[in-house]
Amino acid sequence: MRGIDELARVDDPAWPELREMLSAGSVPVQVLPADPDESRRTLLQLQVTARSTLGSLAWNTGGLLVDGGWVRVLGGGSPASGGIASLAQANRFPADLDPAWHPTAGLVVGYDVIGGVFALNGGDPAAAGRPGAPGQMTYFAPDTLEWEVMEMGHSVWVTWMLSGRLDTFYDGLRWPDWRAETAALTFSQGITVYPFLWSREARADLAATSRQPVPMREVVGVAADFARQMGPADPGFLGDL
Repeated sequence: MRGIDELARVDDPAWPELREMLSAGSVPVQVLPADPDESRRTLLQLQVTARSTLGSLAWNTGGLLVDGGWVRVLGGGSPASGGIASLAQANRFPADLDPAWHPTAGLVVGYDVIGGVFALNGGDPAAAGRPGAPGQMTYFAPDTLEWEVMEMGHSVWVTWMLSGRLDTFYDGLRWPDWRAETAALTFSQGITVYPFLWSREARADLAATSRQPVPMREVVGVAADFARQMGPADPGFLGDL
């Protein structure tokens, strides 16, 4: 197990280039301040260096609010300022460094306000009921109630979001006032849509649906329950959000 100096104080950290990319991208991004203790705990358990995008976000940020907060990318967490959960909290890292522990189903690295969850595949995606290869990004889609492979790694995923492709990715899942409704949320809230996103009614006229801010856990939990009851499979662990 590498210590924090070896993980964080590297000669070629990813943060300077990443910070420039965040500010220059076509999509608005808010960088949340990190909680130093939580960043340290997260990086130590991850055992990735600050040369990587994943390690850089964990060490330097409390997370990212992408496209007005529609997507929330996890980092070191910023609970002191009412921010989003850290990678450690969302993935139930042990309280103390445990060399034997690892997230068997993969690593939850982000989510959106309508209950979609982004996760990085672990070493055996098939055993966890997820598509794709080890190290690939996957997305639990709230309109299909199943995991979808994104055919990219974590760093490319971050770059992809900043390239302006979210509009295409969320085609049919954003209503006319989505920006205003997203901006009104607290960090612990998401948006529940009724009739549900997977229903015929929502697909026919999303703008006519009823939407309310509710705890994010409820948004994800409802989608997970329906996936178990009527979807293709149990989606498994979706993070403590």
